[in-house]
Amino acid sequence: MTRVVSLWLPRWPTDRLRRTSPGAAPPADVPLVLVGRDGNRRTVVALDHIAEAAGLSVGMPTAKAQALVPGLAVIEADPAGDAAALERLAIWALRFSPVVAADPPDGLVIETTGADHLHGGEETMLAKLVERFAASGMEARVAVADTWGAAHAAARFAGAPMVIVDGRVGREALAGLPVTALRLAARTVVDLNVLGFRTIGDVASQPRAPLTQRFGPTLGHRLDQAFGVVPEPVDPVRSPDLVEVRRAFPEPIGAPETVARYTGKLVAALCAELELRGLGARRLDLLFTRVDNRVEAIRVGTGQPVRDVRQLTRLLASRIETVDPGFGIDLMRLAATLAEPLGERQAVSPVIEEPVVDVAGLIDVLANRLGERRLYRFAPVASDVPERSIARIGALDPDDGAAWHDHWPRPSRLLPRPELVETMALLPDHPPNWFRWRGVRRRVRRADGPERVFGEWWKRDAEIATARDYFRVEDDAGERYWLYREGDGEHPETGSQRWFLHGIFG
Repeated sequence: MTRVVSLWLPRWPTDRLRRTSPGAAPPADVPLVLVGRDGNRRTVVALDHIAEAAGLSVGMPTAKAQALVPGLAVIEADPAGDAAALERLAIWALRFSPVVAADPPDGLVIETTGADHLHGGEETMLAKLVERFAASGMEARVAVADTWGAAHAAARFAGAPMVIVDGRVGREALAGLPVTALRLAARTVVDLNVLGFRTIGDVASQPRAPLTQRFGPTLGHRLDQAFGVVPEPVDPVRSPDLVEVRRAFPEPIGAPETVARYTGKLVAALCAELELRGLGARRLDLLFTRVDNRVEAIRVGTGQPVRDVRQLTRLLASRIETVDPGFGIDLMRLAATLAEPLGERQAVSPVIEEPVVDVAGLIDVLANRLGERRLYRFAPVASDVPERSIARIGALDPDDGAAWHDHWPRPSRLLPRPELVETMALLPDHPPNWFRWRGVRRRVRRADGPERVFGEWWKRDAEIATARDYFRVEDDAGERYWLYREGDGEHPETGSQRWFLHGIFG
């Protein structure tokens, strides 16, 4: 099932100006409009949210806008610069999917079929997109659907920052959106409104022939694209300095074994090109252009730079079964969309030294099957606070030499969050006599402690006086637990003086 993401940047011209030319842009609290010429008139072509809240709108004469909002910042629009920046943004978005294209004047289209699992699923991927742009000071809205037309309409007119359109209710989801969501000419939208057609559902419920006779074939074509009756292929953007090889076929191919054979040939050619440049692939995109102009794609990644033909071919061949060749494939393109420097490696002599077991290939296979975010290892962090002393890193990330201190034992299992327990302790420095955890009361037979851990005042002002006293305790059944009191047992400013269970010893 095809899934397409439409990313809409409703204030792309003004957001881009503030981000890329902060010296030319007014302060963030000053209303801003960009103006251009409409015949002999100067009109507003873009505006920020402050100007819109003040009552201005696109298409308004510039003189009227200045009269309505004193102190309005007026800057000439740069449509060519906006378009060029949108193309560069599409190249940046290749990290999310191998099939990305600009959707002028203010959006991107991303085909994520088979790639969303690499980012934690559709919802996580969309949230990540919105957060990335918000962190850059840009407003963004995003939607995913089975077709480009449906995603485009939902992103711009559904009224939510993030929309997921289920393919089973695609028509129902679009029915209530305005007809302008079909990407029609402005004059066509006005004529439809005059005739009483306000929503996509109003138009879709009418016989097609009279509408085609009145408005031409474009209206029906847009409806068919939105509903998936007619395909709308995405022509992916490509960076000019991309390392890429391709193979065109005079006769379309489609058999899996044939596709696998030519995949191996493309990998060999790409690795030769990478070797000339001293690079190794970290991410490969294999694109299949079908005879109906639809593009199918495979994306694989590696934990380290690689240009081993067998390893890369194996990764790509394992995903060929996900490709739908349709009526045939007439073009294959293989690109290293992420490459890093990789020097020559000296061969290891089995006589002189024992070869090191390399698990990189296995990790790459698992990461591409399960998702890169699901494969990780733990690394120590310089912190005395237990929950901050661990970090997740990539499975193949280099070891920086850091290690956990061993002068105080640590439990083999640390709870995701400390859990509140009932307990009784005689004195501030004494361990508890008993504690109740998850409804079960346990009597303490042996204990060791306290180990005092202070707050990290250089990170948060609230931790200037905080402290924890940790104890290792053993119950009647021989089970060992890691308890702590929040505070020093005497001064209220050091903590709540409540007890928590933080870990379990194996």
